[in-house]
Amino acid sequence: MWYAMATASCSVLTSRKSLTVKNMSEKRIKKQFVKDLQDRQQVQDLFLVCRYSLAETKTGKPYLALTLTDKSGEIEARMWDNAEQFAVNIEEGSFVETRGVVQDFQGVLQMKLLHLSPIPPSIISLQDFLPASKRAVEEMILELQERIATTADPALKKLLQHLFQGETLKLFSQAPAAKKMHHAYIGGLIEHTLSMAHMAEAAARHYPLLNYDLLMAGVLLHDLAKIEEFDFSSPSFSYTDRGRLVGHLVLGVEMVRRAAAEIIDIPASLLDQLSHLILSHHGQLEFGSPVLPMTPEAMLLHHIDDMDAKMNYLSALQEQVRGTDWEWTPFQRPLQRFLFLPGSDGLQQAENKPERMPSEKKEETHPSAKKTQKEDAAKLQQTLFGDLS
Repeated sequence: MWYAMATASCSVLTSRKSLTVKNMSEKRIKKQFVKDLQDRQQVQDLFLVCRYSLAETKTGKPYLALTLTDKSGEIEARMWDNAEQFAVNIEEGSFVETRGVVQDFQGVLQMKLLHLSPIPPSIISLQDFLPASKRAVEEMILELQERIATTADPALKKLLQHLFQGETLKLFSQAPAAKKMHHAYIGGLIEHTLSMAHMAEAAARHYPLLNYDLLMAGVLLHDLAKIEEFDFSSPSFSYTDRGRLVGHLVLGVEMVRRAAAEIIDIPASLLDQLSHLILSHHGQLEFGSPVLPMTPEAMLLHHIDDMDAKMNYLSALQEQVRGTDWEWTPFQRPLQRFLFLPGSDGLQQAENKPERMPSEKKEETHPSAKKTQKEDAAKLQQTLFGDLS
């Protein structure tokens, strides 16, 4: 069974003077989340109306088509009776209390609504509708600071320390990495950045031509300006005016150069290379980069950024595959393909398996046996090659 990932793409209403809402003064506790819904399950809970339309069946009967969402995902919903009556009292971005039943429609879970009523946002706990990283924010901030502390280049280290502090660090630890495609949740930006840092570290050990400190600085800074590009203060992540007009690549270079102006000992050539990493990390002109990656660090940065984004997207899809069998996903428009993914239960079993089973443990070699092995090896070397001393 499949349900849709949370997209955080709908607008949230802050005023509903035209709506008739229930008069409640206490915060409502949400108990049923989209990701946990099962076929034939009865549902009575709160959801955010991401999209809705009043349509007609083939016989001309009106029905209400909605997309309902919470922090765990979204689900299509249909109201077949009294659709026009209920349509008057809802809007996109409104919170509603629903009553209905989950049904399997062509392999995708859908909710058949029997009743819905508007709910004022004042009684909603926003954390129920804001998807968030599974990693603890404090843990990720500590890891980020450790990365910065181990930077060997003094100019880059000073620049990173100058940028990642105060309100900037706070926003960086809260921001999503994207509006919809990947890491689209609170804490997603720092999670994405640290994941890339792990890959960059491994790649730098494998390819000696890479400047490790420059590459790591590019990784940590490449998406920093998404704290200005996105408004993530409500369940609907949206673009700010500056974010839409300028974009995080140019905003990121502006942030870095403003900080560098306060740090005298940053060579201009180093600053240009760091700016190039930020401007080119989308990899293609048609994807928004004003320049193509033209240095080893820039090429690698683009590819690990793309890789981590896609793996996060696939991981979110894979969590929806119930059981242990492999299944085909619905067609994924962002990737223009179907995907074949293993069941999440099977993956959890694999993750829980010890690195080495007790029966697979190697027996410890006794010190006397090790000495004998060395002597045997020396005799063999003498026999084959003679005295090499």
